[in-house]
Amino acid sequence: MINNTFGNIFRLTSFGESHGKAIGGVIDGFPAGIEIDTEFIQSELDRRKPGQSLITTARKEGDKVEFLSGIYDGISTGCPIGFVVWNTNQHSNDYDNMKDLFRPSHADYTYTEKYGIRDHRGGGRSSARETIARVVGGAMAKLALKKIGVEIKAYTSQVGDFVLDKDYNQYDMDEIEKNPVRCPDKEMAEKMAEFIKQVKGEGNTIGGTISCVIKGCPVGLGQPTFGKLHAALGNAMLTINAAKGFEYGQGFGNMHMKGSEQNDIFYNDNGHIGFRTNRSGGIQGGISNGQDIYFKVAFKPVATILMEQPTVDKYGNETFLKAKGRHDPCVLPRAVPIVEAMAAMTILDYYLINKASSL
Repeated sequence: MINNTFGNIFRLTSFGESHGKAIGGVIDGFPAGIEIDTEFIQSELDRRKPGQSLITTARKEGDKVEFLSGIYDGISTGCPIGFVVWNTNQHSNDYDNMKDLFRPSHADYTYTEKYGIRDHRGGGRSSARETIARVVGGAMAKLALKKIGVEIKAYTSQVGDFVLDKDYNQYDMDEIEKNPVRCPDKEMAEKMAEFIKQVKGEGNTIGGTISCVIKGCPVGLGQPTFGKLHAALGNAMLTINAAKGFEYGQGFGNMHMKGSEQNDIFYNDNGHIGFRTNRSGGIQGGISNGQDIYFKVAFKPVATILMEQPTVDKYGNETFLKAKGRHDPCVLPRAVPIVEAMAAMTILDYYLINKASSL
């Protein structure tokens, strides 16, 4: 059995494979009375879709979402929201040469060993195309969170050795959507893009990190033991294809600091409790404290490369594989909206949990 559902009160169940008829999902637990901006939801999908620049896969998909239920006169009814995005541009024959082979570091081997069968076309259910459903769910969550003043922004902060080294407050977030890498530093974005093009020309791939900032999150989301908010965010991020690591707040960056240097000091801010710093990343004791929540997600290089590699077939025979088809040389630009989507669904879910626990 495969677990295809994310969330507790707000839940997304996704379905579909990369080269199947469609990708879709059912959203349950979504509040009634929310105005559904379908143009905004489509714009979020457009940020994720393939073929949007020279540094992404050349696969051409419109990725137009079609809602089937749960919305009446543009307003959510509280009923399950069903949706579908039809696949229209599969080149399944590109994968014929790897039908019986295992791509190194891909899900091919483990999936086959666990289930005894796999759809080799584009990775089947293991393909990042499944994240279409997550982006739709995340866009819906953003619409609900907008009502309580929560804003979520993610951006590419590292590609290979090209790394942003300033605090996120020092970058122009409006710059993110002005370049294909989705980096808030124009000069660094150009360097990152050129490097990705170089790697793509070699038939290779490259990884890096995505940073995310959540502003306006209410105090009190999360629980102090097994329902920690940062643990939920980490779990959400690590379900994304190619994600390899998660850190929030200062993370591993300031482990050389002593407690007296690391602690976020309280002060009286005109009658309100304030913080001198935010090294905790907006979460303390597993519970949001009202400051910005910020974190990073590390993504490995895409496993499918257009270079010949040694491997084995499903019978254990050693052989070689040179993949064909259309693949991303770097997942980061298209993963930015996916990180935002998973963050939005997590925050909305924990907001609804918090409301339910206070009744």
